Amino acid sequence: MSFDVCIVGSGAGGGPVALTLAKAGYSVLVLEKGPWFTEKDFFKDELACCLRTVFTPNLRDEPHVVEVENDKGGWTRHSTYNSSWNFWNGNCVGGSSNFMSGFFHRLKPVDFRLLSTFGPIEGANVVDWPISYDDLEPYYHKVEHEVGISGKVITHPYAEPRSPDFPYPPILEHPIATYIDETCEKMGLHAIPTPRAILPYPSLGRNGCTYNGYCGSYGCASGAKGSSRAALLTRAVATGRCEIRPNTMVSRLVNDQSGKVIAVEYYEQNGKQKRVEATIYVVACQAIETARLLLRSTGPCHKNGLGNGSGLVGQNLLFAGGGAGSVHLSYAKFDKDKIRNFGPFINRTLQDWYIIDDPSFGPRQKGGIIDFVHSHPNPVARASRQLQGTNGLIWGKALKDKLKAQFTEGTYIKIEAFCDWLPNSNCHITLDPEIKDKWGLAVARIRIGFHLRNLQVGWHLAAQGAEVLRQMGAEDVISFTSGAPPTNLVAGTCRFGHNPETSVLNVDCQAHEVDNLYVTDGSFMPTGGSVPYTWTIYANAFRVADRIVEKLGGEKH
Repeated sequence: MSFDVCIVGSGAGGGPVALTLAKAGYSVLVLEKGPWFTEKDFFKDELACCLRTVFTPNLRDEPHVVEVENDKGGWTRHSTYNSSWNFWNGNCVGGSSNFMSGFFHRLKPVDFRLLSTFGPIEGANVVDWPISYDDLEPYYHKVEHEVGISGKVITHPYAEPRSPDFPYPPILEHPIATYIDETCEKMGLHAIPTPRAILPYPSLGRNGCTYNGYCGSYGCASGAKGSSRAALLTRAVATGRCEIRPNTMVSRLVNDQSGKVIAVEYYEQNGKQKRVEATIYVVACQAIETARLLLRSTGPCHKNGLGNGSGLVGQNLLFAGGGAGSVHLSYAKFDKDKIRNFGPFINRTLQDWYIIDDPSFGPRQKGGIIDFVHSHPNPVARASRQLQGTNGLIWGKALKDKLKAQFTEGTYIKIEAFCDWLPNSNCHITLDPEIKDKWGLAVARIRIGFHLRNLQVGWHLAAQGAEVLRQMGAEDVISFTSGAPPTNLVAGTCRFGHNPETSVLNVDCQAHEVDNLYVTDGSFMPTGGSVPYTWTIYANAFRVADRIVEKLGGEKH
């Protein structure tokens, strides 16, 4: 059987395309490497979520190879099976969007014009986007209604232009948010509610938030979280025109003498290889795996990988730059009854340093945002961190006292600061020539090189967030940054642009060299902005889906 559209991957890049095309009357097939979980499969189980590979592949079977710079200026590589690295963030229907925290910030107009606004940065491959904020704004608005985003528009000097207020009011807020608001007002700062892809009450065929305190890294048992699976794919399947095949590992996109994709080859869970054909092919299996798939999909016209005539497939890999910190709010100093409940969300953000215009820091440059969130409540992780003392491991009474203080004498707040991870030539994806996965396919080799500017801006933002909480009266305030990237925020590797020599995709995220191939996950992004990527991936995927409908001849009636 042939389909109108075959989509590889079911996360934030695949869900909008599946729903849009199915609603337009076209037959859609979604191939997903992982299983198909539903709300009944998601428990607040730290072992399943964070200490075992229940929702991600076993690294023995499916590792990556990581390259990091060593002290001699060379690169040391090792398999993720033998390290603490793990770049799998949710292999299942809906992808990692099942496990996101749902912090949904938009990019701002300046993010689309970084090169024009601030000029080149030595050692960074910064470019302007081929579209503007105005092109994407209607689709940001669409995501608010299709996925269900809660929030409240606050007028402040750093706000981006936008459509009317959010369709859902903010989810319940923790009393700590009030402390932050009052402190920021005294400091002349502008604390704003954090938009969340979480329903505050039942709507869109899903339940509202149950406020149990376990959100980020966990699947949502109520369906309140706007994952691709819960918010989009369930509705796509309900049209009768979308089929999802879980547990299917796509090995390559078959292409012919003309360079066109003619089929997808994949392995079923039992190891049997199959093949399916479609008119249009969409790749949306996360930036690392998308690049890996294209690089191994060679053919007569694509000797170096599908759509890789520019040599840029896999290049300009993006993570999220920034800094972090933590503070302690003691029950002795703050109202215990107010701050000890970790169910409702703090949901506070500062954007006052989205552009840093401070001569003491340097030339006017792009900054970022600061989110204030609860420290994750996972008890095993929290307890494990107490094992380390200033002089090494501790045990006995000293450990008991430290555990008692951690769990009974106060609460902790995290500072999460986001800035641009500058694209650079030492951050990229290639195929490893030696290590293969359980299907015999070359795994991705991930080189992680960062730009010093990431650290400079990250330090600055984290320090500003720490000062707010210090002024609030918090104790044990620390802030820091690191060149090690967060593995759950990944983009780049197939940047879009006007020039086929300097980009992989055109303005519609169609491969320059392959008429029937589109890429709709975060791979398209030439720069990442200073916010988590998911809202932008959703919005762009809806935009590209409209272009695919047009290419197929418009909506069927």
